[in-house]
Amino acid sequence: MDQPIINTLLPDFWVIIPARYGSTRLPGKPLLDIHGKPMIWHVYQQAIASGAARVIIATDDDRIEKVAKAFGAEVYLTHHQHISGTDRVAEAAYLAGAMPDTLIVNVQGDEPLIAPQLIQQVAVALAKKTEANMATLGEPIEQWAMLFNPHIVKIVLNAEGFALYFSRAPIAWVRSDFSWDKAMCKEEKINTGHVRHLGIYAYRFDYLQLYTQLPICTLEQQESLEQLRVLFHDGRIYVELAQAQSSIGVDTEEDLLQVRCFLARNKSF
Repeated sequence: MDQPIINTLLPDFWVIIPARYGSTRLPGKPLLDIHGKPMIWHVYQQAIASGAARVIIATDDDRIEKVAKAFGAEVYLTHHQHISGTDRVAEAAYLAGAMPDTLIVNVQGDEPLIAPQLIQQVAVALAKKTEANMATLGEPIEQWAMLFNPHIVKIVLNAEGFALYFSRAPIAWVRSDFSWDKAMCKEEKINTGHVRHLGIYAYRFDYLQLYTQLPICTLEQQESLEQLRVLFHDGRIYVELAQAQSSIGVDTEEDLLQVRCFLARNKSF
C-alpha cells in the first residue's frame, strides 16, 4: 500500500468511508477477501496514505465494525435506514464531533485501489473554491462504449468548472455525430470532450448536515444519483479533472477478480 504523502499545502481534512454490509450483487462486500485482507482494510490504507487528519469508517453492521476495530480503525456504527452513503457519512461526522467548517472527503468503501492523490485533490479543490458546496472529480471519456454505458455517469460543466448536470445518459448529445449503434463500438476511441464522474466527494460539515435535510427530488430518484439533490436545490458542485488514474470500483465478481489480479501483479502497491 502507498505510504503517507506529506504535503504542507494540504488543508486539514477528514476521510469518512461509508461501508454497508448489504449488497444485491456482493453481500458483505466490505469484508470480501483481497490477498488475505478484507476490502475495507485496503480502502482504509489508501485513505491513511492521503495524509488525512482522521480516517473514519461509517458502517451499519457490527461485523464490519468488529473487523475494522481489529485493524485499528476509528469506526462509528450508524443507522440501518440511510438511503445513501452521504447520509451515513453525515451521521458519522456528527458522532465524531465535526465542526461546521470541517472538510470531509467521502471515499467509497468499494474502492480498494483509490489513489491517495485523488483524495488529496478533491480536498484541495473544495478548500480553494469557497463558493462551492461540494467538490468532486471527473476524467475524459475516451470510448463510445463508455459514453453509452448507463453505469458510467456523465457530467456537464459550465465555463467555471461547476456541474450543470449529472446523468447516466450520453449527454451532451452531439446531434451531428451520435447514434445508438455506436454504443457497440467497444474499442473505438473518441475525443468529444465528454467527462466521466468519479464517485469521490468533498464537503464541509455544515453543508453535509444541510444536505441530509433537503427533500429528495424526482431527478435523483429517476437517475439514482444522490448528487442531483444538490443541484436541484441550487447547490454548487465544483469539478476538477483527476490528476491521477482512477481506480477499479468493486461492484461485481468480475471487478473483484480484476482487483485481485492487479494486486498480484503489483505486489508493492
